[in-house]
Amino acid sequence: MHIHILGVCGTFMGGLATIARQAGHKVSGCDANVYPPMSRQLETQGIDLIEGYGAEQISLKPDLWVVGNVVTRGTPLMEEILDRGEPYTSGPQWLAENILPTKWVLAIAGTHGKTTASAMLAWILEAAGQRPGFLVGGVPQNFGTSARLTDSRFFVIEADEYDTAFFDKRSKFLHYRPKTAVLNNLEFDHADIFGDLAAIERQFHHFVRTIPRSGLLLVNAADAALARVLSQGCWTPVEHFGNSGGWQAEALDADAFNVSFAGQAQGRVRWGLQGGHNRSNALAAIAAARHAGVDPGAACAALGRFDNVKRRMELRGTVAGVAVYDDFAHHPTAIAATVEGLRHKVGKARILAVLEPRSNTMKLGVMKDALPGSLAGVDLVYCYNANLGWNPADALAPLGARAVCHDDLDALVAAIAAEAKPGDQVLVMSNGSFGGIHQKLLDRLSAPVASAKRPPSAR
Repeated sequence: MHIHILGVCGTFMGGLATIARQAGHKVSGCDANVYPPMSRQLETQGIDLIEGYGAEQISLKPDLWVVGNVVTRGTPLMEEILDRGEPYTSGPQWLAENILPTKWVLAIAGTHGKTTASAMLAWILEAAGQRPGFLVGGVPQNFGTSARLTDSRFFVIEADEYDTAFFDKRSKFLHYRPKTAVLNNLEFDHADIFGDLAAIERQFHHFVRTIPRSGLLLVNAADAALARVLSQGCWTPVEHFGNSGGWQAEALDADAFNVSFAGQAQGRVRWGLQGGHNRSNALAAIAAARHAGVDPGAACAALGRFDNVKRRMELRGTVAGVAVYDDFAHHPTAIAATVEGLRHKVGKARILAVLEPRSNTMKLGVMKDALPGSLAGVDLVYCYNANLGWNPADALAPLGARAVCHDDLDALVAAIAAEAKPGDQVLVMSNGSFGGIHQKLLDRLSAPVASAKRPPSAR
């Protein structure tokens, strides 16, 4: 079968394209922006890519059009598909009908940590010899790809609450029907499609309704919103993590913690990841793997060899003693957790936070008042304020002179490079490519003129 995917370079749709190709289908796709790293992943799979959504692509005559949620009415190719009565479906629906029915699906849902916890779970199953299939919203460095299809009965999926397609406004995760499901946390997000937190809680409750009584639901005990979700009805056994009666993590030092369940020791994790949020992700993954038959002690040992996901506190390089990190954090809670983890790692070293408010929620300014508090643990803040409907300088005013805003990327890079000095940690946070700022910073820091042009006050 020939499948043509609209919006193929998104993390979910690109992963789906990879899985469809590995399932033996001919796959092609188009997107408004065809760029690495997803374009490279797709090209290595032999998937033909087309820039844009031109109506002329109708001449490809695929057997099925698979439509990503980035596509809207008015898109030329989509209008042509509709006018001609061509067969089309959404990505989650295609996955649900063609891949997941024969699988033991393990799904990770939540506002934060979905990608990391999914990657941890896939790696634990891999280390246990299960060779799972998976589809996650990033590139786990242990695997080097965001998705794969295997003959294993296990399939790990990042379960996103964002809507499915312009013609299916249900959350994507309602299509997956997992046997093992994690509810990691729940906060207000996606202000472009949800009016309030209660609206997201309803979608999570619909998700809970799809989990069989023979399955298992793993829930963050510290999250009040998730408690409200369960109070609406639950028909599946529940295990909690983050409380004394369930799964717990006891931090020993910066790089190790003990794991227990119902007060009984299960193992010890020694790794290089930082922060309480990652320990929570690990508990969820260990508990989910146990449901799939993996001994918790073996799961703990596997996490000691976990290399995290690209763009999750990924060190992009160190130049002239200045370290530049790339992190996906774009919600105030995630920003605060990332800052906390880095601060714990580097102690009193200066942290220069570089923020691009790029998500739809952040662009709307819904959470702008929470930004100063989430950045309180850094020494300097640099914010890119292009294409925003609100003024970051006003929102960050409580930080005083510690916050600097620029609407020109080159000027932002120059300002950071002029200020940075040996020992500094530059933490770049965005859910997009941020104009390649990471490499631009490294290049600027390595240039001989960087030091020469640095003002005396910054030396």
